[in-house]
Amino acid sequence: MTAAPLPRWLIFLFAATAGAAVGNLYWAQPLLDLIADDLHASSAAAGWLITATQLGYAAGILLIVPLGDVLDRRRLIPVMLLCSAAALLLCAAAPSIGILLAAITALGVTTVAGQILTPLAGDLAPEHERGRVVGTVASGILTGILASRTVSGLVAGLAGWRAIYLAAAVVMVALAAVLFRAIPPLPAKDHLRYPALIASIATVALRERAVRWTLVIAATGFASFTLFWTALTFLLSGPPFNYPVSVIGLFGLAGLAGAVAAQRAGRLHDRGWSLPATGLSWCAILLSFAIAAFAARSVLLILVAIVVLDVAMQTQAILNQARIFAVSHQARSRLNTAYVTGNFIGGALGSAAAALLWSAGGWRAITTAGLILSAFALLTWTLGRRGPLLVAAADEPSTAA
Repeated sequence: MTAAPLPRWLIFLFAATAGAAVGNLYWAQPLLDLIADDLHASSAAAGWLITATQLGYAAGILLIVPLGDVLDRRRLIPVMLLCSAAALLLCAAAPSIGILLAAITALGVTTVAGQILTPLAGDLAPEHERGRVVGTVASGILTGILASRTVSGLVAGLAGWRAIYLAAAVVMVALAAVLFRAIPPLPAKDHLRYPALIASIATVALRERAVRWTLVIAATGFASFTLFWTALTFLLSGPPFNYPVSVIGLFGLAGLAGAVAAQRAGRLHDRGWSLPATGLSWCAILLSFAIAAFAARSVLLILVAIVVLDVAMQTQAILNQARIFAVSHQARSRLNTAYVTGNFIGGALGSAAAALLWSAGGWRAITTAGLILSAFALLTWTLGRRGPLLVAAADEPSTAA
């Protein structure tokens, strides 16, 4: 790991690539009706495209991202981008909904370059800048998620839904070529057979007490996030708002504040303020749900709650990720796998809970659940921070295997 600061252009390239890669997961979301009409499929069948993509992505996170600890990422990342390009081309050419489902599942599995790049950025960055660099790359991921739906809709409106997949394939090939030249040659950090590598994910994640409670906080955060955003659609589509889908989508633009926060949050880690800043972030999340509780009839209060929630949520997310990256240089990809997998599980539970709670008690039940989750996270943070602080161990050999 180099002690020299990373060039800004390389950090930007990592962030742009991570955002472009994760954007592949969301091209289809605003296009489901177009796809269903073109392929003569039902809306229900088209809806499975989103589920298939997410399931494929979960598999890719678990089965491919850990390879970053045992393979040369200068080759691994471009290979994954090229695999994504192949899947994108298959999506663009799909003659039926069945083939598109298979192709989009493969796209989910292969579009994990961003989750390999994030720990790579942590490896290449000097210790005193690691939080800032990781935060910048993570902000690229968040921006990609937020921008992908808008870009997809614009391109599809001009050239049809297949055009966005063709354009994305071209971008993936170009990024693969650029990154192969830009990433320095890196030796493998560990030497494990693949079954042992996958089996060691739980070991490296559960070995450190501080990592365990950080993962719990992170999963709780993503559960709260998806709980809020899933239920917000229900709120805005019904009385008194009765907004169409096109207007509801604009509320997501307020989430760009979270992308800015993610870019800046890493600096707090670099200055040694990670733990207190995490606690303050959760106080802000608690406040956002308190504001949201009074926002059932106020667009202004909803927007305030969105901005406070997104800024605080992304801040604590980056701080959590930077802290666990400080545990082990050799196991960062596996730690990132555990981190993202925990978030994925938390997000799925949050979405499921939103539907159940909305049916049971509407917006009041949602905000009450958000307050309870925030209080639980603050309690976990209070108890967890009493233990030994995380200490960077970048130069120590991994004992996880």
